[in-house]
Amino acid sequence: MSKAKTVLIFEDDTIILEVITVVLTDLGFDVEVSETSHDIIQKVESAEPDLILMDNWIPNIGGVEATRLLKSDKRFSHIPVIYVSANNDIQSLADRAGADDFLSKPFDLEDLENIVNKYIA
Repeated sequence: MSKAKTVLIFEDDTIILEVITVVLTDLGFDVEVSETSHDIIQKVESAEPDLILMDNWIPNIGGVEATRLLKSDKRFSHIPVIYVSANNDIQSLADRAGADDFLSKPFDLEDLENIVNKYIA
């Protein structure tokens, strides 16, 4: 049996974290979470995720900077990053960060499921 795919979530809203975790766990994914982004490289090294969900307002350095750090590191630049935000300009934020895609908050669970499956089905 192949190892379950891992999704790493950077999100500081515990309610959203719980919802996403439950949904993705039910879909058969391993879920790792982080409520801060300053240690993003260490987190990604230890979790070895197949996909990252990045909140815009994650504490310390913020989603744009955290995503840029990741995408500028050859070891991790291949990992898809989905930018998650309630900002009206989420598309430009995601572009600026170098994210692979974005998901607007509030999102419905089907949108979450579809975007995750799009990248790591």
